Amino acid sequence: MATLYTHKDRNVQLTWVYLVGFLVFVIFVGWFFSVAMGNSTILYGAVIFAVLMNFISYWWSDKIVLKISSAQEIGKKTPNEKEIYHLVENLCITAGLPVPRIYLIPDPALNAFATGRDPEHAVIALTTGIVERLEKRELEGVIAHELSHIGNRDILLSTVVTVLVGFIALLADWFLRWSFFGGRKRDGEGNAQLQLIIGIVAIILAILAPIAATLMQMAISRKREFLADADGALLTRYPEGLASALEKISSYKGEMENVNKATAHMYIANPFRGKRAKKATSFFATHPDVNERIRRLRELNI
Repeated sequence: MATLYTHKDRNVQLTWVYLVGFLVFVIFVGWFFSVAMGNSTILYGAVIFAVLMNFISYWWSDKIVLKISSAQEIGKKTPNEKEIYHLVENLCITAGLPVPRIYLIPDPALNAFATGRDPEHAVIALTTGIVERLEKRELEGVIAHELSHIGNRDILLSTVVTVLVGFIALLADWFLRWSFFGGRKRDGEGNAQLQLIIGIVAIILAILAPIAATLMQMAISRKREFLADADGALLTRYPEGLASALEKISSYKGEMENVNKATAHMYIANPFRGKRAKKATSFFATHPDVNERIRRLRELNI
């Protein structure tokens, strides 16, 4: 069975692959527009933008995700906060990990995620709903699952991917708008052919961006969720805790409020419900089937 640290090195390598890939992608687009428009300033701007976004993604991506989720840090002031903290602390001692910062998301939905660039700067975020509705052993299973993501550096990869996906979507939208609005001002100068080329490229980027975003989000794949389930069960020595938690999480019918497609793959379970959830049940789904996860957990011999 995999341990908490089995996939750490590979995930760190993948993170750098995505960061370098994003850098190359933005510089290529900047080069294309600089050549098409005969303005080298665009290329310099693209280089600066790509480097800046990589820097932000690595150092501040966790803060961006927490801001999007409206998460609030807790301490040990109230009995409820102390109980949550001690649950996390005890599991961290067993896992050999530093205690991460703990955040609560004011949402009745049952869900959780981990973020941060490394174990020393990790964060576990729990919804108020999951804290209130799960039994102690169930909540322990969820926390252990998230700690396995921290130990394997899944958090670095998933959080960086979240930010880069958002930037790619913004770039695609900007190119599309520029081709339809900004580019028209040059039609009178005899640049119709240039505008046509740029317009076609912008449309292609706008079409491919969502596909690229989905593929990047699969960096935290269904296989990794299965591994995190197994690692979490190994950590608590009680697979039924997480299995029971997943049953309650999947049975909740409400939908989270402060979540979007860029951050959805980070959660322990698909935060969308209804039609939005059905769209994610395809080959490109970032979460495995909950029933399959529960079955595998209950078949573990620990």
